[in-house]
Formats: sequence, structure tokens, C-alpha cells
Amino acid sequence: MGFGLIKVINKKMEFLQLNELQLSKYDNHYQKLKIIFERTIELIETHCPDEIAIEAPFFGKNVQSMLKLGRAQGVAMAAGLSRGIPITEYEPKKIKMAITGNGNASKEQVAKMLQQLLGLKELPKNLDSTDGLAAAVCHFFNSGKVVAGKSYSGWDAFVKQNEDKIRK
Repeated sequence: MGFGLIKVINKKMEFLQLNELQLSKYDNHYQKLKIIFERTIELIETHCPDEIAIEAPFFGKNVQSMLKLGRAQGVAMAAGLSRGIPITEYEPKKIKMAITGNGNASKEQVAKMLQQLLGLKELPKNLDSTDGLAAAVCHFFNSGKVVAGKSYSGWDAFVKQNEDKIRK
């Protein structure tokens, strides 16, 4: 499970942390859920976030994997809700669209764009942590806190609202 933290100061985002929970060493699924809950509470108590953004469950072919993912997401959400923090979910395609302008972008493309947006020197080897950071940045872009410009639902909306800026 990856997570990323940003701080918003004067309507500008600032990178705080990027990491992931190493859960593969635990065999017991319930133990993994407990660790997700405890670590999420620890992050909340350390950083006192105002909001939490999470990637919404997506549909896959493996029902067992989807069930486990949904449980993990639910536990992380419950940790935030237990501390009164509002949760916003974003579909994976919406997150990719917000970061790269392409809802079908690869993890590598999302990571590279995050690196540019936040001035990260290095990217982690495992890109699961960038998924969490991408959700946070997507939430920033979609919450009306962006300094300049308007909010767009995609490139089509951008083009329609900026026809005077596009060369034909």
C-alpha cells in the first residue's frame, strides 16, 4: 500500500513524504489490515491532515484480489473517519488524467510527472508509493486550491474553454 503526503501553503502544494507499507512479509490478511489501520492512524497523528484522498476500488478479473484491496482501502478510510477527517475517493483514470492529462497513463508516466510537479530528486524503485502521492495531488487539483487557472475535467474541456489560445 503506497501513500503520499503533500502540504498546501498559500494555495501551493509542497511535497512532504512518499512511502509504502511493506505487507508482503505477513501471511495473515487480518494482520495486514491491522498494520494498515495502525500506520494510517500514526500518519494522521504525526501530520494532522485536513483531508484524505484515496484511490477508489477498480474492477479487475480476480475477485479475491478485489476483495482484499477493498478491505485494505476500507480500513484506511475507517482510520481517517475515526479521527473526523473527510475522505474523497478518485477513480484511477481520474487520478491519471489529473496528473498526466491521459487517463490511460502508465505508472511510470504518472511518477515522472509527479517528479516534475513536486521537484522530486529521485523516484522510488517500487511505484506503489507514487499511486498514493498521485491521489493527493489529484485531490489538490480537484479541490479548487490551485493558484492559477481553472479546473478542467480533461483535455476536451480545456480546449473548449481556451479556444482563443489554440492555433488552428
